[in-house]
Amino acid sequence: MILHSNVIGDEGKPLLILHGFLGMSDNWKTLGKKFAASGFQAHLIDQRNHGRSFHSDEFDYDLLAEDLKRYCDHYNLEHISLIGHSMGGKTAMLFAVNYPEMLDKLIIVDIGPKFYPTHHEQILAGLAAIEQETLTSRSAAEEIMEQYVHEFGTRQFLLKNLYWQADKTLGLRINLKSLIENVEEVGEPLSSFSIYEKETLFLKGDKSEYILTGDEKIIQQHFPKATIQEISNAGHWLHAENPKEFFEKSLLFLNS
Repeated sequence: MILHSNVIGDEGKPLLILHGFLGMSDNWKTLGKKFAASGFQAHLIDQRNHGRSFHSDEFDYDLLAEDLKRYCDHYNLEHISLIGHSMGGKTAMLFAVNYPEMLDKLIIVDIGPKFYPTHHEQILAGLAAIEQETLTSRSAAEEIMEQYVHEFGTRQFLLKNLYWQADKTLGLRINLKSLIENVEEVGEPLSSFSIYEKETLFLKGDKSEYILTGDEKIIQQHFPKATIQEISNAGHWLHAENPKEFFEKSLLFLNS
């Protein structure tokens, strides 16, 4: 099965963008248009069990990287540039290690190659509570989610997964059952012997704790030609919190 994508731009250098855990390609639409206007064909991709892509009981980074390889083969994409945020960044790292010859530029957004402990319990519990109800309004879903996730911006991000079903009730696009069962896979590290020799840009939010000062050593071990840059006034969703600076630094690297 081939991953669902929204392709912006009829021509240009292929730039593939991977969302994070519980995200979707739509999160990148505004930036995708800007990249397309700058000479790229932007492929905004839904990873398995997310967005409009296929659902599967199986979920780990080996599979996510193979999904991306199959996508590239299907559309005859070569010498791609790749941006991956959070979970999508982990997918992008493994893809780069496995298929370096396919890559031109690699940008990893606010994630390192290290192990991350599971920290999505409240979010997943809130989404499970939504899924158990028969909902006919987004405000009803918001009320449920507010009991589990207090941060407004995070709630709005998560509730983008809602869609109207044929029976006029709201459902979730994500395969929540599989994501709950496999949530520990999301924090898995890059294997210790994995090395990608080409230039790589790591972008981190200055208010985020996903990439710490001490993580630079492990990044350099796996990505010896890595550059790490900060995006100001931004946390983990730096591409949404400071899209101007994110776009400028990304574009400069992609065109270098």
